[in-house]
Amino acid sequence: MSFAKHLISGTNFDAGSLTALQKITLRAVVMSFLFYGLASIEGTLMRVALVNPNIPPIEGSASHYFSIMTVHPIVGIFGSTYQLVFAAFMFLIPFLTKKPLYSVGLANFVWINITVGTALAWIAAFIWHYAPLYTLYWPLPADVGQFSTIGGVVFIVGVALIMIGTLAFIYNIYATIFARVGVHANKTTKELLISGFGIDGMLNLINKLRGKPPYTKEPALSLPVVAIFRGTVDTFLDALVILGAGILVLAYLLADLSGATWNVHAIDALLYKNFFWWGLDLVADGLVLIYVAGTWYLLATIITGQKLFMENVARAALLLELVVSWMVWSHHLLGDQGQPEMMKLISGEMVTAFELLTQGLALFITLVTLWKARPLKMTFELKYLLGGLVGFGLAVPAAIIQADMGMNRVLHNTQWIIGAHVHIALLVGLYMTLYSAVYVLWPMLTNETRLYSTKLSNAHFWLHLIGGIGMGAFMGMAGLDGMLRRHFYMNGEYHTFMVFAAICAVMLVTAWLLFLLNIVLSVGIKGLIGIFLPAEDETATFGIDPQPSVVAAARK
Repeated sequence: MSFAKHLISGTNFDAGSLTALQKITLRAVVMSFLFYGLASIEGTLMRVALVNPNIPPIEGSASHYFSIMTVHPIVGIFGSTYQLVFAAFMFLIPFLTKKPLYSVGLANFVWINITVGTALAWIAAFIWHYAPLYTLYWPLPADVGQFSTIGGVVFIVGVALIMIGTLAFIYNIYATIFARVGVHANKTTKELLISGFGIDGMLNLINKLRGKPPYTKEPALSLPVVAIFRGTVDTFLDALVILGAGILVLAYLLADLSGATWNVHAIDALLYKNFFWWGLDLVADGLVLIYVAGTWYLLATIITGQKLFMENVARAALLLELVVSWMVWSHHLLGDQGQPEMMKLISGEMVTAFELLTQGLALFITLVTLWKARPLKMTFELKYLLGGLVGFGLAVPAAIIQADMGMNRVLHNTQWIIGAHVHIALLVGLYMTLYSAVYVLWPMLTNETRLYSTKLSNAHFWLHLIGGIGMGAFMGMAGLDGMLRRHFYMNGEYHTFMVFAAICAVMLVTAWLLFLLNIVLSVGIKGLIGIFLPAEDETATFGIDPQPSVVAAARK
């Protein structure tokens, strides 16, 4: 078949044969990677602007540069990562629990809300140059004299829609897990809660140390479901905090539109910052690490076909992370003079150090599971999984270094934080893991559709891995040399570091284009259109889907 025919029709993909859940999952995946591409292009524009600020489209405009910087994390984290993670989990929960998703209609609602919300946030930055950098940080977003009030309203409404979609995802997940059907028909809420929080794993370890029989030999929930269950607790709390912060900022913006004058100093800035960072940190240090750990465990067992090494320890570690992820937010306030020193020491340093233990355990357990199953074929699933392990192996220690009060004086608010830690964690650690999950789920979602080209997949892997690590490393080196984050350098400062970082950013965009081309050639333009056409069993009803086709598709 010629290139043109593949472009139109794909390989052997038939969108008409897909179930509603397969289609809805693929819709979210498509939107996720489109938003990833947008975020990747935005990031590259900022990298290039720091090499030569006069290159279009920024052309030396600080308002344009900072508006891109403001919306860049919204598009990348919520529009792309949330979409992909939520879609994968709403597909996997029926597969792992062997019972249907609570509501396919609600799953459709989730991806639409997040897509529309992300688009509104991006429009606010593109049209009105809404650019407060830390989008909901008090009191900057409410400084209506500096930024467009209408742009701010549109932006906050977009963020609110994303959070509403997030809450719908949470409801769908828990309604499915707690449904008294299938394997859980005779399980009590207490049994599911004990398993969901990893308490059974902790009790098994305690009983083993005391020489007693295990608390349970067959937990109510499998380990990946426990990670999803546990991580969704943090997702819920984070959504409430971000939604609450957005509503507060929106109230001030609407007051400005109505001609009223509200005093922003009525809100205690330090109290607000603690509230804000507690919630936002649940995304990074709670939600991401827990979801990623669960995904590693699932991928390791699928790839090897073996039981997970030290499963009870892994369950107990997820329970420990419950305490750790709720208590580490002060490491974001180590440079804040108003923050109490004891909170910096205990929360910012000591508790944060435990994340090296919890994430290190997850990495160790995954690697030993793979090691014990040797020899293994180096499939794409395994390559991307190993890439994800490398990413977090680099990014988590970088975070622990900057969470030291002494080192923080050097690293605070520099490119080290956003480069060596955040971008390597997200681009290499998280996204490599997600790509591995995509390759595992691909045959389930597409009814065994062949990928167009393994050569394109290989090129994507190496460009993304080298580009992600390289960009984060060169940004981190510039940070060590004193380069600030959230700063537009106009006179060629740190030029050599920025040239290499920009080259790596271009590699990341190229990798995305190759991945996108491979997917389009695999399913075809007709197939892409077919994904967005309603399936025969698609319904907007809220309640257990009576049709077994959803689970049947996941079991293939």
